[in-house]
Amino acid sequence: MKPKHTNLEGKVAVVTGGGGVLCGSMARELAKHGMKIAILNYPKEFGDKTAEDINNAGGEAISVFCDVTKPDIVNQAKDEVVEAFGQVDLLINGAGGNHPGGQTTNEMYDEADLDNEDIRTFFDLSLEGFNHVFNLNLMGTLIPSQVFTKELLKTKGSIINMSSMSAPSPMTKVPAYSAAKAGIENFTQWMAVHFGETGIRVNAIAPGFFLTEQNRDLLTNEDGSYTPRTTKILSQTPMNRLGKPEDLHGVLLWLADEDYSGFVTGISVPIDGGFMAFSGV
Repeated sequence: MKPKHTNLEGKVAVVTGGGGVLCGSMARELAKHGMKIAILNYPKEFGDKTAEDINNAGGEAISVFCDVTKPDIVNQAKDEVVEAFGQVDLLINGAGGNHPGGQTTNEMYDEADLDNEDIRTFFDLSLEGFNHVFNLNLMGTLIPSQVFTKELLKTKGSIINMSSMSAPSPMTKVPAYSAAKAGIENFTQWMAVHFGETGIRVNAIAPGFFLTEQNRDLLTNEDGSYTPRTTKILSQTPMNRLGKPEDLHGVLLWLADEDYSGFVTGISVPIDGGFMAFSGV
């Protein structure tokens, strides 16, 4: 049995995107260590399910509607959290996603694609798509950070942002997502410096390739078999498998518990099965 992080007991974690696969798993894990969990999600129904699972398991959680791109709604969510739990000790900025308008169909440019209406080339990328991805991922990290850091200053709490393997090395086909995640890593470092003297720590987790609802169509076929893209990913991953949500828990607990990482701030931890270490040969 894993040791319990008793230092987390009774503290309050706010998890944006907590209705998703990865952040939902992280929220459930923190609850096992005695943290009170506020799931902020849009749509709220997915957050309800995570909160229900935590409460049914003997933990304490609430589900709050939150569009992380709207400051007024995030402020309303903060008021609900403080009313319910009285404080905030940890913010996990997990809300994020992609948009077809910010993706290309193929990995490499081919002039012949310009005449094919079914293929989205670099020149077909839309401002709407890019703006959606940047608003959801980057602004959706900035806005909750602005709102909840006012509470974190009272408790000397910490922030964990969600980065990606696409931040240090952009993945093909997803330029908007890759650029937004790179922005999150840069912003993580900036916040860590800006609030360094306050005791607030700001770090990031950078998952490798995990199967979630958002990327299921990219990674699997209708019959559940892997797509050529997934086969290519695994060929570059020394551990030769996709990540499981539980693979994030160790780093999550380490960063969340100041007894273990009290002098750690401004870093992004890759959890990638060796993907970043592999040169391809």
